[in-house]
Amino acid sequence: MRRFCSTAGPAGVIKVRRSSQIRNLMAKNMFYRPVVPACRVVLFLCATVMLPAAFPARATDDFVSLETNFAPLGRLIVTRFVTAPFPHLARAEGHQYHDEFFPAADHYSDSTVAMFVPENFRATDKIDFVVHFHGWRNTVAGTLEQFKLVEQLAASGKNAILIVPEGPRNAADSFGGKLEDTNGFKAFMAEAVEKLRASGALAKAERGLQPTSTTEGEATSKRPEGRAPEIGRIILSGHSGGYHVMAAILDHGGLSEKIREVWLFDALYGGTDKFVAWQKAEKGRLLDIYTDHGGTKEETENLMAAYRTNGVSFFAAEDTNAVPQNLLTNKIIFLHTDMIHNDVVAKRSTFEQFLKSSSFEDK
Repeated sequence: MRRFCSTAGPAGVIKVRRSSQIRNLMAKNMFYRPVVPACRVVLFLCATVMLPAAFPARATDDFVSLETNFAPLGRLIVTRFVTAPFPHLARAEGHQYHDEFFPAADHYSDSTVAMFVPENFRATDKIDFVVHFHGWRNTVAGTLEQFKLVEQLAASGKNAILIVPEGPRNAADSFGGKLEDTNGFKAFMAEAVEKLRASGALAKAERGLQPTSTTEGEATSKRPEGRAPEIGRIILSGHSGGYHVMAAILDHGGLSEKIREVWLFDALYGGTDKFVAWQKAEKGRLLDIYTDHGGTKEETENLMAAYRTNGVSFFAAEDTNAVPQNLLTNKIIFLHTDMIHNDVVAKRSTFEQFLKSSSFEDK
């Protein structure tokens, strides 16, 4: 295992910035903002087109079947949020991407949010959340099915609630709608807590609850009846185009102090300065798993080079060589994988591995 990773130019990728430029910016206590020139856009488009579609478009999402399938593992709550990413004024007229047009009615009007409360979840006065953002040409239902997020959360044994909001529905778009507005994520999470309380899911989890201890050694206990729980620790997780809304949330979403971890599943296309600034300010855990052909390798290697130049410690390895202890003891982690873009979340249960090594308590 190696603590630092040397960087070599990735084959087939056009260089768009020089290492010396990165070092100069870092030397001024700044971090570079990734620039996406025409050549980079074309490269990303080609990578996206060649990747298998996450799930084919559907007229309706079969949440009833999902609720039934997930019932042995816990409770799936599918509802509408006022603070959901969409609709949003910036996509009121739809969105044009190259020669494709995505009408607002079909792609930017769905305010669906799925929440999963695992079986034997313990509701205390603070609730921990993992919030996952899907990428291009996907949906909430498609994400839950393909990436096995519910199954992986259940298998991890962690006492946390999963939230998956609908982003641009089956669209080639990374825009995060209202969650990119100032304090938009703060409002979203407040509504999530209220929706959970109103659903009765937390009341069931509170029955017979005894005081517990947190990892910090502070006592937590059953909260007074009728009082909404507080937001505890938050993990932001995103695949592919989900990076865009995550970067905005870290920068001005309103809850950066509660976000303890950020997981990028072949998703570091940009917003790198925001991820770096959050990690430095909050001392959070940043995990980045990247592929050879998903379009994120160059950005990831540039970031590792900048960290190395500035003496910032990080762990880098092949995902198959990393052991649980590596994930537990490092704050900044880069995992290169031979998997393809759409396999990085579930094929090797990476989401579950990240959960098991997270700061969340066990059930």
